[in-house]
Amino acid sequence: MMLLRSLFISTISSHRFLLLPSLSVLQYLTKPHTSKLLNVDKNPIIHGILKRTFYNQFCAGETGAETRHCVRTLKDLGFRGVILTYARETVFDHKTQSAHGLLGAHQEKTSAAAEETDTCIEEWKNGTLETAALVEEGDFLALKLTGAGPRVTTAFAAGHLAPEQMLSALRTIAGDCKARGVRIIVDAESQHFQAGINATTLQLMREFNKITPTSSSPAPAAVVYNTYQAYLKSTPAVVASHMIAAHQEGFTLGLKLVRGAYILSDDRRLICDTKADTDAAYNSISRGVLKRELGEFGGLYGKHAFPATDLFIASHNRESVLGAYRLHRERVDEGLPTVRVAFGQLHGMSDEVSFGLLAEGEADVVKREEEKEKRLGVKSNGVTLGSSRQARLDRVGAGGPDVFKCTTWGSMSECIAYLTRRAVENRDAVLRTKDEYNALKAEAWQRLFRRA
Repeated sequence: MMLLRSLFISTISSHRFLLLPSLSVLQYLTKPHTSKLLNVDKNPIIHGILKRTFYNQFCAGETGAETRHCVRTLKDLGFRGVILTYARETVFDHKTQSAHGLLGAHQEKTSAAAEETDTCIEEWKNGTLETAALVEEGDFLALKLTGAGPRVTTAFAAGHLAPEQMLSALRTIAGDCKARGVRIIVDAESQHFQAGINATTLQLMREFNKITPTSSSPAPAAVVYNTYQAYLKSTPAVVASHMIAAHQEGFTLGLKLVRGAYILSDDRRLICDTKADTDAAYNSISRGVLKRELGEFGGLYGKHAFPATDLFIASHNRESVLGAYRLHRERVDEGLPTVRVAFGQLHGMSDEVSFGLLAEGEADVVKREEEKEKRLGVKSNGVTLGSSRQARLDRVGAGGPDVFKCTTWGSMSECIAYLTRRAVENRDAVLRTKDEYNALKAEAWQRLFRRA
C-alpha cells in the first residue's frame, strides 16, 4: 500500500500537467466553504481520498497516537529526529488585502472579538503543548505564531511584540521544551506579520539562548531558532541586524534558513527577481555562516566578531544541502572555525536528498574510521582491523550529519492548507522527482511480476 501510494504521488509530482491542476484543486478545497459537500473535514468521501493519499504521504496524523507512530517510523529510517508543527496559521494575501485563518472551531463562531481572541491564544497554547508532548529529546517543535488568533496577528501587523498573554504562553512552552531537551523553531510567515514575529522571536532568544558571561565553555546550543526566507530582498539585512543583537546582547542566534513559502500571497516586489537570485542569496548566507564570515562579521576584516550561531539548513535543493554539508565537514576535518549545523526536508518530499545526505555522511564516517584503523592497526576499543562496516557506524554513533524530517499534524483542512503552501514553495523541487518516479515504477513492476 505504501509503495502504491508513493508511486501515485510521484506520478503526479513528476509531471507538470498533473501537478499544477492538482495544486489548484487542493488550494480550492482549503478555502472556507459553507457547504459540507466541499468541506474536507465533513465530507467523508473527500476526507477518505485525501487521507489515504496526500495526507498519509506528507502528514504525521490527525491524532496523538497516529503522530507518535509516524515519528517513530521516521526515526527508524535513520533520521536524527523530527520537526513537528501544528498546522494552524493565518495567511495574509497581499493581492486581496485580507487574512485567511484556519482557527478550527473559531471559523464558525461569531462571538465578541476580545472574548474570541483570549480563547484563541489559550487554545493555541494548549494545542502547542500537546504537540510538544509528541516529540522527544533532540527533536524540534515548530511554531506558527499567527495560529494564536486575531489579537496576535493585529500586534504582528503593527510590527509589535506579541501581546503579554501570548508572551506568557510562549515562555511556558519554551521552558517546557528546554527542560526536556526539545528545541523550538519559530516559522517564518506572511510578510504582513513578519516584523512582529521577528521581534517576538528575538525576545525569546534573549531569554532562552542566553550565554553566561563568566562561562569559559563553548556557547550553549540554541533553544529557540528564527526562520529567515532567502527569497526576500531584505533578508541579508535582517540577518545582519539579528547577528548584531546576538553579539551585543550575548545570546546564541538560532538561524533556520529556507528559500521562502509565501510567494503566492506576499508582495512580489519584496521577493528576489529570479530564482537564481534566491539561490545565490541562500547559498551566500549558508556558506558565510558555516565559515563564520558573513558581511561585516568575522574574518580578518570584519567590523564585528562573529556571534555564537547555530544553523539549520532547510532545503530540498540537493546542491545547497550537499554543498553545505561538505563545506562543514571540510572545516571540521581541517580544524577551521565553523558552527553547529543540522539539515531538514519535508516529510514525504525530496527523500532522495534526505537519504542521499545520510548515505554520504555514512560513507564519510566509515572512511574516517578506516583511515584511523590503518594508522593505529587496531581500533580504540580493541576490535581488530577489518571488522564490519556496521560495527564502525555503531561505534561512531553521531558522527554523521544531523538530518531531520519536518512533518505536521492536525485536522485534514489545517494540514492540507499547510501542505499546499509547502508544495507551491518547493514546486521546482517537487517536479524534479523523475528519478524517484522511475525507481518506484520499477519496484512496483518487479513486485507485481514476483507475485505473478
